[in-house]
Amino acid sequence: MEDPFKLIDQPLKEVPPELKNKVMSDIAMAKLIMDLASLFSYNIGDVIETVMKNRNSDN
Repeated sequence: MEDPFKLIDQPLKEVPPELKNKVMSDIAMAKLIMDLASLFSYNIGDVIETVMKNRNSDN
């Protein structure tokens, strides 16, 4: 069996443009989904902190 760590020192190979475009498209889609999810979700830590501050200021 070949030592896979010997391949680390080899020069990088050029990636086919269609593969590179697919990967970049997938990354852009994942970022879009993460941004949309953050718009429709609550930051629980921030909610708890705000509730605690409001309770303390009411007393």
